[in-house]
Amino acid sequence: MRARQLEVFIAVMRAGTVTAAARMLNISQPALSQVLRHTEDELGFTLFERVKGRLRPTPEALEIFADAERLSAGLEGLRRKTTDLRLGRTGLVRVAASPPPAMAILPRAFTKFRAQHPDILLRSNIAPIAAIIDMLRAGDASLGVAMDDRLPPDIDAEVMGSIGFACLLPAGHALQKKTELTLADLVGEELISYRGNTRPADELAHAARAQGVTLSPSLEIDVSISAVGFVQAGMGIALVDALLPWRQFAGLEVRPLVAGPEFPIALLTSRARALSRADEMMRDQIRAACSAVLGERDGRV
Repeated sequence: MRARQLEVFIAVMRAGTVTAAARMLNISQPALSQVLRHTEDELGFTLFERVKGRLRPTPEALEIFADAERLSAGLEGLRRKTTDLRLGRTGLVRVAASPPPAMAILPRAFTKFRAQHPDILLRSNIAPIAAIIDMLRAGDASLGVAMDDRLPPDIDAEVMGSIGFACLLPAGHALQKKTELTLADLVGEELISYRGNTRPADELAHAARAQGVTLSPSLEIDVSISAVGFVQAGMGIALVDALLPWRQFAGLEVRPLVAGPEFPIALLTSRARALSRADEMMRDQIRAACSAVLGERDGRV
């Protein structure tokens, strides 16, 4: 399957109709249909059946779809790299980070780096930890920053520091009279916090058991920043990382969680890939930025 055939196949799988797939690829419907027919002729089996105006994937199409997506992602990464080389972007630093460090640490690190190296292109990606690992392995990112150090053996995790939790309260909540909160203060409250089987959720559950407290979030989130709207809407108290600059958001009160757990802020690299000189300089800036941010948050949210 050639690159164009791969692109058409994936577009049809995702869109479900020739019309929508052609629109996605910005080509005509007849052109897309012709590529699809040639692909099926070369493969020797049918990829789609027409059912009520839509294209239903055959079992064979479903079987190869995951591999096709992986190949497509690899080709896209290759296109980006060749474009960077063609445009002379030999000085390129790519950093992938989870949302809290991406918002709290990277702006400071990037600003310092840019002041010293204005001609080096910077690229930032916000992604969950699993995607960061994939990007480091594929070379789509040279550096990663995440709030977890429990990683596969091919990923090196340098713990730069640790951060605790903060409580985000709706404006006017009774608990805002306190300057700081404990897990015991949150018993019986409507809680918004991390979904199970994540590092923050595991740390909170362990701390709650150790303190003889039972906490059960009524609303689970994947990333802490998503809690802001729910708190502003009065849906409960959010128990989230203390790294993000929460005080910049209107309509909520911020209180530190004392006697609570902490989790690491780690700088991630692939053991299989050497860092460029530019990557090493950015790594130094990220370390310095993390130290500065944690210093500012020491003793306060």
